Amino acid sequence: MLLWLRQYRRALLAGDLTAGVVVAMMMIPQGMAYAIVAGLPPVAGIYASILPPLLYALFGSSMTQSVGPMAIVSLMTAAALAPLADPGSALYVTLAAQLALISGLVLLLCGALRLGFMAGFLSRPVISGFSNGAAIVIVVGQVPALLGAAPPRWHGPSALLGLGSLLLLWLAKRYGGPLLRRAGCSAAAAETGARMAPMLLVLGATALVAALDLGVAGVQSTGHVPSGLPSLQLAASGAHWRALFSPALLIAFIIFLMSMSAAQTLAHKRGEKLRTNHELLGLGAANLAAAVSGGFPVTGSISRSAVNFSAGANTPLASVVTAALLALALVAPTGWLALLPLPVLAATIIFAVAGMLDAATLRETWRYDRGDALALLATTAGVLLMGVEAGVVIGVLLSMGTLIWRASRPHIAVLGRIPGSEHYRNVERYAGATLPDILVLRIDAGLFFGNVDAVGARIDEELAGRPATRALVLVLSAVNQIDSTALFGMREWNRALAARGIALHLAEVKGPVMDRLKLSGLLQELRGPVYLSTALACEDLAPDGVAAQ
Repeated sequence: MLLWLRQYRRALLAGDLTAGVVVAMMMIPQGMAYAIVAGLPPVAGIYASILPPLLYALFGSSMTQSVGPMAIVSLMTAAALAPLADPGSALYVTLAAQLALISGLVLLLCGALRLGFMAGFLSRPVISGFSNGAAIVIVVGQVPALLGAAPPRWHGPSALLGLGSLLLLWLAKRYGGPLLRRAGCSAAAAETGARMAPMLLVLGATALVAALDLGVAGVQSTGHVPSGLPSLQLAASGAHWRALFSPALLIAFIIFLMSMSAAQTLAHKRGEKLRTNHELLGLGAANLAAAVSGGFPVTGSISRSAVNFSAGANTPLASVVTAALLALALVAPTGWLALLPLPVLAATIIFAVAGMLDAATLRETWRYDRGDALALLATTAGVLLMGVEAGVVIGVLLSMGTLIWRASRPHIAVLGRIPGSEHYRNVERYAGATLPDILVLRIDAGLFFGNVDAVGARIDEELAGRPATRALVLVLSAVNQIDSTALFGMREWNRALAARGIALHLAEVKGPVMDRLKLSGLLQELRGPVYLSTALACEDLAPDGVAAQ
């Protein structure tokens, strides 16, 4: 905890200060926009960006992670709270903080129990499918605000402002960096400058609304934004704990998953190693901070963390600087924030979440593994047709289901000896020599309750095609574990094979697996020793040393 601060060097300060300022300017429109997605007053997004990153800096392990509101978590917050209270109401604000509280406690408990391995419960294609579905839902939800009304009844000034903002954001992303580089900026400075387009757009649009009095023309704005820091209190509704628990579990899972995705990407670039259990503690503490400061569930943001990194952040001090600047923005007069036009905020939301749409993963998985591609599409469809929470559940079930389905059908190869060597390889890939009375099978997966019957069926299938077999050698070089069900299955195979006059032998058993087998009676029931190599097994079992030729 705070190891980074004890090892801090003055040379790191300039980068941290610069990144802190850049992310603070980015966070004002983005935080307010994501609060709107969550159905909360815009200022809640700024509240959720002050204390949470400070607590994460204290307990987290990523040096450049930026913690705060995020599109997917904001959408899940809205989906969880909409059935319980009217968006924007006092009860709704209380329930949002309560949701952050429960999510934070779940994350802290998982960190204390060292459950960081949960990061692997969703495959990348399923994460991509979930992000795609959530992005589409958010974009569709922001269209009325972008146009000032439902599409058939566009409000002219609002639509012009919103669509024009989208165009300007696209132009800034497409041409801003190259133009800044031509002006003499470094590549990093040009990229950072281009990313500041949303803030510059918001400032310009706010000035335009004030100068032309567009509010009179019907352009909606954020309205009153209270000045001053959030009050620290733990508000909760006793009647809603049970209703919030299930969505809070899902949100906590997504918080951890999204945060780890962002943190791992940056850690690889910096050559750092993340500690997943510290990440759980840091994210849990951040959400508790959001709960007591009028915020809502928060997580690490991939896009904002990338900005933090590219702007020069070296340590969590950059996030501390960002939080301090946001606090100063609330202490100063906030009248200008009330003039932020909603069509422009909607444009920034749409533009930001459009970057979440991931067609590349779908193309790659469609070429490489159609099963993963179908899981991606099914997760996206689940989010669109059944809601965000259902999409998360579908994603988890598909990830686990795909893993179990593949593990239940392990690859099993018939091995033959490569002429002139002692190597045995899959006869379907190499011209390996086999013996008519010795069947050598390599099992390329752990043996457990879910696949032992499939392995037994494959053994019977191979033996049926080789009636002269008198010895079966199972090569277990790829087997990392054998559970109790598989052990009983192997003992049954041994007895059934013996009744048919076939001896069962094992070869190339790994040390940890052998240690477990020694605790069972299987080794005593086998006719021969456990062979160190397939070559030794075949030499010993083959008549007249045929296998050694």
